[in-house]
Amino acid sequence: MKTFSIEEQERIETVIRSCKVCFVGMADEEGRPYVLPMNFGYEDGIIYLHSAQDGRSIRTMDKNPQICVTFCSEPELIRQHPDVACSYRMKAGSVICEGTVEFEDDFDEKVKALNIIMRQYVDKEFTYSVPAVNNVKIWKLPIDNVGAKEFGIMKPGGISYKDRAEF
Repeated sequence: MKTFSIEEQERIETVIRSCKVCFVGMADEEGRPYVLPMNFGYEDGIIYLHSAQDGRSIRTMDKNPQICVTFCSEPELIRQHPDVACSYRMKAGSVICEGTVEFEDDFDEKVKALNIIMRQYVDKEFTYSVPAVNNVKIWKLPIDNVGAKEFGIMKPGGISYKDRAEF
């Protein structure tokens, strides 16, 4: 089984859009890693996230706004042979995005970002109360660097977990 780089923007975006949660990594002032699972939105090369106005992540990004966001498509268990443990793998796609967070303060832009986030999950526009918009912290991450891979690719003749009823 092999790992292959994904170069095509369309395939990268397919992995991102297939996810319901991303993982946001940052480093605090002492270099300790901090990773959060978050919901998100994606549009035109920008990842949108939201949170409370303050907390550990906001304090961390005030000192170092560079973050990493990781996405992984739904993994599928595959194997070459049912009796060989080393032949079992997870097949999935992953995308790692890096950039510098910008916090959005403009009310209308925050509403736009909230709608982008909601479109990741439902096909509907929403209205938001003024206090709800004012109390949310919107993170914009223009992607500076992206890497994507597909892993667990089967050799010819391999059998997918989904293809084997007796598995």
